[in-house]
Amino acid sequence: MENTVEAVKLAGTSAAHLDMSVWGLFLQADIIVKAVMISLFLASIWSWGIIFDKWMSLKLLSRKMNKFEASFWSGESLEKLYTRVKGNPNDPMAKTFCAGMNEWKLTMDGSNDKSNLSASLRQRIDRAMATTINKEIGMLERYMTFLATLGSTAPFVGLFGTVWGIMNSFSAIAGSQNTSLAVVAPGIAEALFATALGLVAAIPAVVAYNKFSTDLSRFGDRLDGFSSEFSSILTRHLDQKKAA
Repeated sequence: MENTVEAVKLAGTSAAHLDMSVWGLFLQADIIVKAVMISLFLASIWSWGIIFDKWMSLKLLSRKMNKFEASFWSGESLEKLYTRVKGNPNDPMAKTFCAGMNEWKLTMDGSNDKSNLSASLRQRIDRAMATTINKEIGMLERYMTFLATLGSTAPFVGLFGTVWGIMNSFSAIAGSQNTSLAVVAPGIAEALFATALGLVAAIPAVVAYNKFSTDLSRFGDRLDGFSSEFSSILTRHLDQKKAA
């Protein structure tokens, strides 16, 4: 009976000295668990930086594309629009337009026979615009791999910290031969904290990756639609030149 009372007193005294705050759990953690926590924290900060940067970039590009598209369909001549934007095409749609116009002007200015140009010219224009679109989408997809990798691996990294913390708890039990909560609690708390950090890093990365993937897919579809329309317009212009 006396041993039981002493064990309860010891557990209560030890529990009172435990710092269960976030900082306390970090300081009490094993070096391996600390390394896991630090890596997850830094990865989370980096992912949030990517998320905000990409969100702002896509929002700004969408506005620029809307502005350019309004100019394109406003009735302004293609030559005038090309002259105005070719020096500084600042969005993917303007760059796609400039790529098509560059190919158009190079071909038309360098050939005296316009009668046999229709099919080959459209192919070259389509190829030039497709190359530009792929390049622009590739640049917009920068760091998406990091978000996908973090979203899929962070829970497992946190789980590694969890397993290590539980191992430390069992080691503490074996060393002290005391199964009281005061002995087990620190390791369990550290383990759960590592798991929580893994989820904190993974969940925003997964959500952001899915959202940005959808946005980029829409960007790509929008650019493909624009390039098809623009190619058709240039083909009609060529047909008119041939008829004249």
